[in-house]
Amino acid sequence: MFSSVTLYVVGIMSGAISAVVFGSLVRSRIPGLFRWISANVLIVAALVALAFSDSSPTPLTVVFASSLFAGAAFLVLQGCRLFFGLRPSRLHEVVAFVLLVAGIVHWSFFSPNADARIVVMSGFLAYVRLMVAWTTYTKRPLHRPGYSYQFVAIVAAVGGFVHIARGLAAGLGWEHHTRFLEPTPMTIAFLALGIVTLPCLSIGALMLAYDRMAERMERLAAIDELTGALVRREFMAQAELQLERTNRTKSRFAVAILDIDHFKAVNDAHGHAAGDRALAHFSSIVSQGIRRGDIFGRLGGEEFAILFPETTRADALTLVNSLRLHLAASTLSVLHGELTCTFSAGVDEYQANEMLANLMARADAALYSAKAMGRNRVVSAVSTGDETADVTKDSPKPT
Repeated sequence: MFSSVTLYVVGIMSGAISAVVFGSLVRSRIPGLFRWISANVLIVAALVALAFSDSSPTPLTVVFASSLFAGAAFLVLQGCRLFFGLRPSRLHEVVAFVLLVAGIVHWSFFSPNADARIVVMSGFLAYVRLMVAWTTYTKRPLHRPGYSYQFVAIVAAVGGFVHIARGLAAGLGWEHHTRFLEPTPMTIAFLALGIVTLPCLSIGALMLAYDRMAERMERLAAIDELTGALVRREFMAQAELQLERTNRTKSRFAVAILDIDHFKAVNDAHGHAAGDRALAHFSSIVSQGIRRGDIFGRLGGEEFAILFPETTRADALTLVNSLRLHLAASTLSVLHGELTCTFSAGVDEYQANEMLANLMARADAALYSAKAMGRNRVVSAVSTGDETADVTKDSPKPT
């Protein structure tokens, strides 16, 4: 026999568990998380109100529960948009929500009509679910595994089509309702699908949250927090991938190794905080000056490297020298004045079928030649690998 109270209890338990699990992730500060938690709290509150009214809810209970269900759905959509960095709501959606609540009040108190309530409620919920599906599918990050995003999009879309079917059935007179959640076959089927899709949508949102945290952890493992450059391990891994791609496509690439000049003196004269700021300043100049697709990494301390795909030695030399001039022309404010940073660099191009270590060693040797020549210059290793060529001979030496 149909028992709405049993379904309410199942829904209450599902919503409460989802809210608790989401609550455990609060410290992660994932965008949209608080709205997802609030949505589950509203769902639980609505189901508790219906459970206490048993099979004959009063008009006030119907308005209260329906408004909470609609508000919860709206919060889920807002949370989804915030998660993807979008504006949470739009004016026409707020207007539609207000009109929905007004309609429910009208068809509950002044002109009781269960079918009309079902039509407007189903229309609103269908819109929200389909917008969640569309947002999740179109805004999913292409560099992340797609399973969790596809799961949420499919579950939300299925829920949207269920609400469309529910609204059509009531609006076209396929099934007539005289009271709230009348135990008709359509109602039972709708509630059963709701019991399935609501927890699945919460599970999907949790999957998105965990994927975002995994992405953050991967980024922390790959990105140097102070400079924003790749850590040495990640840079070398990407360089190896570039080497394999170059051998496969018979293309070319170049590598530059850069070292901030007199960095120890900066720490000694101005303190380690100023040294950290100098590292961040240098990295900002380089990151903004390199091209899209170039790879910037920190090898350790004040030593960095740049990989230039599809680039000759001569072109890489020009690009690095431009970065050198830009950095030398900029200043960094420190406690007792201003500081000008410079760097020395060595550049060389990959030779077919050689090991990455050989290329890095030649660029490193060119870097040491740049230091020996007075610093604040870019030196290119010539093709023999035994000599170096200075292309900044006329550049002023640092004082």
